[in-house]
Amino acid sequence: MPILERLNGPRPERWPAFNSPVRSTALTARIGRVLGICFGICFVTGMLSYYQYAPWSWLPEPASPVWLYRFTQGLHVATGTATIPLLLVKLWSVYPNLFRWPAVRSLKHAAERLSVFVLISTALVQLTTGYLNTLNWYPWPWDFVSVHRFLAYVLIGSILLHVGLKLPDIKYGLEADLATADVLTEIPWSENPLAHSNAGDVPPPPTPALSRRGVLVAGAAGLGAVVVTSVGQTVTPLEPIGLLAVRQWTKGPQGVPVNKTADQAGIIAEASSGDWRLHVAGRTPYVLTLADLDELAQAEAQLPVTCVEGWSVGAHWRGIPLLEVVRRAGGDASSRVRVVSLEQGLYGNSVVVGPQVSAALLATHLNGERLNLDHGYPLRLISPNRPGVLNTKWLTSVEVT
Repeated sequence: MPILERLNGPRPERWPAFNSPVRSTALTARIGRVLGICFGICFVTGMLSYYQYAPWSWLPEPASPVWLYRFTQGLHVATGTATIPLLLVKLWSVYPNLFRWPAVRSLKHAAERLSVFVLISTALVQLTTGYLNTLNWYPWPWDFVSVHRFLAYVLIGSILLHVGLKLPDIKYGLEADLATADVLTEIPWSENPLAHSNAGDVPPPPTPALSRRGVLVAGAAGLGAVVVTSVGQTVTPLEPIGLLAVRQWTKGPQGVPVNKTADQAGIIAEASSGDWRLHVAGRTPYVLTLADLDELAQAEAQLPVTCVEGWSVGAHWRGIPLLEVVRRAGGDASSRVRVVSLEQGLYGNSVVVGPQVSAALLATHLNGERLNLDHGYPLRLISPNRPGVLNTKWLTSVEVT
């Protein structure tokens, strides 16, 4: 093609050459298979997490099993964290392909390179921002939840496109023997005239470096170490070795971590005031005082606190059933309930509908003690299978419609 010839031009004199016997189509295909599974798990669990923020009106959030969001979000964050080193290993195994010459050989090859660029750039942004989200650090101007969701569609789409374009190489790589498969050279397997001969059965030359199986074993060991030392923020028995865990339940007040303190929310004076009141709006509005809370808070429940950052811990709660408050205001289990916090901003309120109305508590006590100010004193919402950020703290009003 004259256009491609003009685009590529002569090959530069100093052009990188790679002849490592460790890299191969077989190795890359095996790493890619695991990476694809990880991205698939992250995509599905991420969509479930987004659904928690904006459930469909005809399918409200279920209240049981109470540990469901704890499982799916813990799996999402743990898999995403493990995918970071896995992606780096995959990039190491294929980056010589960026230096093949000619740079563009056909329209299909151009489409393949474009899909790779979109795939790699999107994956790096998703994993980097996702990990920073677990640290509660947002050094960017956009809304994390929305952008993370839309980029997830782009990432999965580019993965499917890339797999479609590279399917012959993937099929060969997965079927080839890892120790004797072709060495990754400047000629891709699908365009190599020797690929269908016995040339692929020739062992690679000896090397003092890791073998291909050694790369897989080392990668698996590294991934295992990342998972085991980070998943303790969700799987509490592993908490003592949670060196990479962002949150540890043993280091939070009343045995539960805190993402945002009362001081950070700017509500210490209002929440601590003896004049605090809970205003309940409905067909029969009324007001509850601090003394009323102590009298009415008799219900108890064992429910986990689960945050989008991936940490979670089971806790014992005492308080007033939300449904009891709703019925007194003239509503019932089918009502739409909006709880409002003293805190201003994006998560200063949340809506409770469907099964959650019957399952939720307006909590006054945590693990046998009056709520710590940082945990939502004097009153907070706690509901099963619900992100922690939607279990609104420092309540000031409840609206029943």
